[in-house]
Amino acid sequence: MTGTKRIWGTLDPFFEGGPVMGRTVANVGFLDALLQADPFDEYHFFLPGKRTLGPLRGHLEQTAPGMLEDGRVRLMLREALPGRLADTAYHCFHLSDCIASQPFLSRMRNRLSERIFPVTGPIHSLSYAAYPKAFLQHLWPGATRRDAIVCTSTAGRIAVEGFFGQLRAGFGLSEATHPGPRLERIPLAVDADAYVPGQAEKDGPTRILVFGRISHHSKMDLVPLVRALHRLILDGLDPKSVELVLAGWAERETHVLDTLTHLADNAGVPLSVVLRPDEARKRELFRQADVFVSIADNPQETFGITLVEAGAFGLPVVASDYDGYRDIVTHEETGLLVPTMGLAETPDVDLDAPLNFDNQYHLALAQTTAVDIPALAGALGRLVRDPGLRAAMGAAGRDRVRRLFHWPEVIGQYTALWDALWEEPVEAGPLRDLPHPLAPEYGRIFGHYPARTLDDGVKLSIGRTGEAFYRNRDFPNVYAGLKDAIDLEAVRRLAFFARNPVDSASLIRKVSDVAPHLNVTRIKNHILWALKQDILQITE
Repeated sequence: MTGTKRIWGTLDPFFEGGPVMGRTVANVGFLDALLQADPFDEYHFFLPGKRTLGPLRGHLEQTAPGMLEDGRVRLMLREALPGRLADTAYHCFHLSDCIASQPFLSRMRNRLSERIFPVTGPIHSLSYAAYPKAFLQHLWPGATRRDAIVCTSTAGRIAVEGFFGQLRAGFGLSEATHPGPRLERIPLAVDADAYVPGQAEKDGPTRILVFGRISHHSKMDLVPLVRALHRLILDGLDPKSVELVLAGWAERETHVLDTLTHLADNAGVPLSVVLRPDEARKRELFRQADVFVSIADNPQETFGITLVEAGAFGLPVVASDYDGYRDIVTHEETGLLVPTMGLAETPDVDLDAPLNFDNQYHLALAQTTAVDIPALAGALGRLVRDPGLRAAMGAAGRDRVRRLFHWPEVIGQYTALWDALWEEPVEAGPLRDLPHPLAPEYGRIFGHYPARTLDDGVKLSIGRTGEAFYRNRDFPNVYAGLKDAIDLEAVRRLAFFARNPVDSASLIRKVSDVAPHLNVTRIKNHILWALKQDILQITE
């Protein structure tokens, strides 16, 4: 096993393309910042298929061409993972989320890797009804203190602790026997150097920008914002002195935008809508704005990267006092937090959610989270009427982003975490053959399907295709998905050793002696594949 290099690994591309949403923006930002900081000798990506490999390669050819050319960034398909884990000393693996694969990657590491390296993954949205199953995956005895879930906000960490508490109570699990991974808090970030604030003094009305998903069931209900502006107009604010700008990705249905447009028109609130802006248009909108507003009321929100972007652009932020927003906005310093009120218990939604679509229960939860409209109106009024306050809060916000939410700073926190996790003591022996209860053991469950199974007493000899293959007169087909699983040289050895009938146990020993990189299970797989190709045959 090679161990002189510091090698970072992942199962995910991080670069996904598609709509400009918080998770995708955060993932590609992390990738670009990691490679720019370059704290490792190599970076290995094990991707599920060529559909993800191609777009990632295209992105890296633009952002890190030299690292691709010199082989420091390596793009591989997922089937190469077992072999790499067995012969490469990885420093850590980091995934783009903690939901899908993290516990099963830890299991494969426990089985195959000489070193128990750290495995980490961050949280994003946490509120899907299927997620208790995802977090149950983490509660198994094979989780180590070198495994960590990275919580991007304090509120998110409390929510993950809530999942683990509910699962342990419901399934009778103790923290001693089912500890789960560590929980660490590292925020999302932006490249603050890439965001240039607009002019300190702008002509025209005070522009109030909302940027993000324009969705009442997966982001925030914007009706309270229009109502708050209506209050200000009724109290004497000149409607020509403000402009509300809604920008981002709208739902396919247009009734939400229609509702907001009609409501704003009836209230006398000037409104502009910009749908699906590209990155250049997005930056232009932020530079033209005077105040940024986000009144999230939906548990799908966990961090709030648009608030960090607004701070980087030097904008004061008016935000709901909700979830991860509290970590980002310092009340009365970088912006104003507006009180919210919700429910401590949700028995009806708890019953309905596992049986319904995500948007239905998210809407029900959001509509029972109230943003204080008088307080929202007061916060907006203060900033609309006081340019000096806007400038002071915007400057403080940009300074806070550079200190706490700038990618170079955050990548430094990640590298420190990966190094620190190695300090945790781990006893590898008991982990090696530990099964995961949520990973099917296909042989035990389905081993009765075939008429017989491969055991030590099976007699084998070379088949007719095997004779031709051994003499290079026939070349068996290896499907694309098996190119890293089938070693044709080992199959050739099988054919050689089976020129005379041999029992399977003896055949396995002979092959093991000349192909030590193959364990017994993999040799058995090769024997069965060779039987399937007529390279070997059963001799009764």
